[in-house]
Amino acid sequence: MIELMYVNKSYNNKTKAVDNLTLTVQGGEIFGFLGPNGAGKTTTIKMITGITKPDKGTIKINGHDVANTPIEAKKQFGYVPDSPDLFLRLKGLEYLNFMADMYDVPKEVRKQRIEALAGRFDLAQALSDPIQSYSHGMRQKIVIMGVLIHDPAVWILDEPLTGLDPKSSYTLKEMMREHADSGKTVFFSTHVLEVAEKLCDRVAIINRGEILFCGTFKDMQERFQSDLSLEKLFLELTGDE
Repeated sequence: MIELMYVNKSYNNKTKAVDNLTLTVQGGEIFGFLGPNGAGKTTTIKMITGITKPDKGTIKINGHDVANTPIEAKKQFGYVPDSPDLFLRLKGLEYLNFMADMYDVPKEVRKQRIEALAGRFDLAQALSDPIQSYSHGMRQKIVIMGVLIHDPAVWILDEPLTGLDPKSSYTLKEMMREHADSGKTVFFSTHVLEVAEKLCDRVAIINRGEILFCGTFKDMQERFQSDLSLEKLFLELTGDE
């Protein structure tokens, strides 16, 4: 579960990136976080993960306060950032072992997980190569594998499908569904609204730092008394049409 209560964040004491945001993401759901560029999505995600501190408000991950008990909170989640260009000089396997060491994953457990994840993402043959030799899609896959190596209860994914080939994209979406169906939490941002419409149990739409809507796609259609697609309703809500 992810809980944000009255969270605010401004830059330069004047530009309000997030405005009094309150949001709860339950276990057992895939939650889509949608909004146009500059809406406050990435700022919100960075505050959830503890990279950026909010000016005001409280953020909890599975009951652990990100500000007061940061280590315990960070043990609860795995975070895929919007750029996979990390630790490029390490080999794929070195990076995965580094991530496993960070979370105290036992050697036998990590070996099994690496084999399973590499099999699902077709990356087993590339693990001995340096990450800087990987394509963008391969880098995205190794970052996702590193995030999942400690089997976190909460997945926080910022544009996770960018650069993935169709098979890997399908695999990740399948894994997201499996994770949510096991009672755990998937929180992800995406610009691909068709994916959000098909995959998410609920969505929130943020613009100018404020939540404009939070609920199911069916709730949104009922609110607008419309059978338009999520894409059309999104454009109406954010004023981009």
